[in-house]
Amino acid sequence: MSTSLRIGTQAGVLFFMLTTAVFAHADAASVTGGFISGFLHPLFGWDHVAAMFAVGLWGVFLGRPAIWLLPVVFPLVMAFGGVLGLAGVPIPAIETGIALSSVVLGLLIALAVKAPLWVAALIVGAFAIFHGHAHGTELPDAANPLAYSAGFVIATGLLHLAGIIFGELARLPYGQVAVRVGGALIALAGVGFLFGWP
Repeated sequence: MSTSLRIGTQAGVLFFMLTTAVFAHADAASVTGGFISGFLHPLFGWDHVAAMFAVGLWGVFLGRPAIWLLPVVFPLVMAFGGVLGLAGVPIPAIETGIALSSVVLGLLIALAVKAPLWVAALIVGAFAIFHGHAHGTELPDAANPLAYSAGFVIATGLLHLAGIIFGELARLPYGQVAVRVGGALIALAGVGFLFGWP
C-alpha cells in the first residue's frame, strides 16, 4: 500500500470516528447553538456536503499546491461570507449559488479541467461566499457566534478531507475514471438542488 493511500485511509478512519462520536452525543434537532450546532449544520445539508467534498476532490485532481490551498481558501472565504450573513448584508440568489457550486465543481472534475491555481482559488472562493452567507444567516438565536463558526469551519475542513481521501483513488488503476464519475454525480446532484431536491 502506498504511503499516500495509507495516510488517506488513516485520515478516513479518523473522520469516521469523529463524526460517529458527534452523532452519538448530539441530536441535530435538539441542539440549538454553539460548536456542536455549527459542526452539524454543514453535515445535514446535502448541497453543502456535495460542494465541500468537491473542493477537496478537485484539489487532488489539480495536484499540489491546489490539494492544500483550495481546502484552505474555501473555509477562510466562507467565514467572511458568514460574517456578511450575520451582519444582514443581502446577497441575492444564495440557494442558487450554493446549488451551482455543486454543478460547476462537479463538472470541472468530470471534465478533468486543469485550471490555473489562481482561477481555481477564485472559483472556490466565490462559491464559498454563498455557503458562508447561508451559515451566517441560519445561525440559531441562542448560539455563540464564535463557537458556531468554529464548528462549521471544522466540519467543512473534514468534508474537504473526505474529498481528498476519495481523490486518492486517482492514483489507482482506473481511479481517474472513478474520480471523474464522482464529479459527474456531484454535478447531477447540483442540478437536483437547483430544482429543490431534496
